Amino acid sequence: MRVEFSLPDDEAKTTVGSVEWDGREVLVESDDDARRDALTKAFRLTPVVTNDAAYRRMGTSGEVVVQPGDLQWFRAVAHTRAPAETGLVPRFVPRVPIGGFDPAAGYRKFRDQIERLDERSRP
Repeated sequence: MRVEFSLPDDEAKTTVGSVEWDGREVLVESDDDARRDALTKAFRLTPVVTNDAAYRRMGTSGEVVVQPGDLQWFRAVAHTRAPAETGLVPRFVPRVPIGGFDPAAGYRKFRDQIERLDERSRP
C-alpha cells in the first residue's frame, strides 16, 4: 500500500513525500530531507493510538492501541500519527488495479479484503 503526502493548503495536492508498506517494512521517499526525516520518524515501528471506530471491537468505545507490523498499523499511522507530527495530508494510492469489488466475497471482513487485494497487486 502506498500513501502520498501533500501540504494542507495546496489545492493541487502536489506530492511532497510518499510512504509505502511492502508487508515487512516502511519505505519513505521525499526530495526534501527534512520531510523525509519527519515521515521516517512518524512511521517508526512503535504502537500507535487511534480513536477510530474501525479499529475497536464491537460495543466498545475510546482509544485503541494498534501494534506495529501489519497493514492495519500502517493505515493507522497514516491517518493519525503522520498528519499530527508532520502537518501533511495523506492520500492513499492504489497500486495496479487487480481485482476489485466481488459481491460473492461479502463474507470477508473489509480489512481482510483490502489486504487480499493489496497482496495480489505486489510484483
